Amino acid sequence: MKSEKVNFVNSKGYKLEGRLELPEHHEPVAYAIFAHCFTCTKNIRAATSICRALAAQKIATLRFDFTGLGESEGEFADSTFSSDTKDVVSAAEFLEANFVAPELLVGHSLGGTAVLYAAKEIPSIRGVVTIGAPFNPEYVTHHMECAIPEIAEKGEAEVLLANRPFTVKKAFLNDLKGRNPAKTIEELGKALLVMHSPIDQTVGIENASSIYSNARHPKSFVTLDPADHLLKREEDAIYAANVIASWASRYIKDPEKVESKLSQESNLVLARTGADSFRTELVANGHYLIADEPKSVGGTNSGPSPYDLLMASLAACTTMTLQMYAKRKQIDLQSALVRVTHSKIHANDCAECETESGRIDCFHRELELIGDLTVEQRTRMLEIAEKCPVHRTLHSEIKIITELKES
Repeated sequence: MKSEKVNFVNSKGYKLEGRLELPEHHEPVAYAIFAHCFTCTKNIRAATSICRALAAQKIATLRFDFTGLGESEGEFADSTFSSDTKDVVSAAEFLEANFVAPELLVGHSLGGTAVLYAAKEIPSIRGVVTIGAPFNPEYVTHHMECAIPEIAEKGEAEVLLANRPFTVKKAFLNDLKGRNPAKTIEELGKALLVMHSPIDQTVGIENASSIYSNARHPKSFVTLDPADHLLKREEDAIYAANVIASWASRYIKDPEKVESKLSQESNLVLARTGADSFRTELVANGHYLIADEPKSVGGTNSGPSPYDLLMASLAACTTMTLQMYAKRKQIDLQSALVRVTHSKIHANDCAECETESGRIDCFHRELELIGDLTVEQRTRMLEIAEKCPVHRTLHSEIKIITELKES
């Protein structure tokens, strides 16, 4: 995915820093904004993973640091829930002025509550997604109860949040009072997706129930079990992103009506592997995939390995070829099942192999043909499997040209 560093000025004149995740070689079908959790930053794993996965689904997504957090200007101590809500609105104004007005808001934890309030201020928004969000923004005070008397007496206090010290002022607490979340959610007027883990120990699942029950249709709920509140496991964040992208396709622009820069490049595959693991994001002709390695070799096992994908390619090509032949010959092939395994064998153990020394790759392919087929037809199907294009490619001379792209 492409990632561009951007910044914009909020309603108080502070410069807020952000990252705009864009599809690699596609025009975005829509733009979205991701609002991170309370005291987090735009670079928290959930924000990064979800925004990149949405970009892979052609939804350009802006993640940014709220006032006083991360790389953004201002003091956290002077921020409030209202100022965070206005920061979301400022982000939308930035996108509209420089790119395209956003159609989707995604908020995590208190950021999820903020997007519920910000949505009514952004006319272009069609859908809102909350992830582990409190029903009432005042819920956040549960994590600073011991400091509330000191804040009331002295006007501020240092509070330990997520094992980090933050100064919280009385203005922050006062800003949370007197709100009517039920009315705000009822009058949302946007499609709503509520996502929450039933084992969330930071924001209880009852918050999701309250948000959902007060919202009007169209509304949806998706459980994120067994994820934790911060979606620390990357596979949980990716799952959430893929669900969001599929859900949003009902409410944002029709992807089929958007011109793609890759309309003539149907054989393009993109891969991106970060420095923290072997987990690799793949885009194959616009389709998002994940590759990884098993935990035993240092991976996270969040997707098939490169060899698994190679075997999958051979298996898929085989079954497609068999069905194409069956349709052309009007053979009653109801289903074709192929099992492929891969191993390394010594060349001297392979009588029919040209290689005489060392080890060679061996793919074992087992066909299961379901349908009313004669013995002759089944035998012919075995021969046809040998003619599958991927099979022929693996047996033919292959040339790989590698170039280094200039930075």
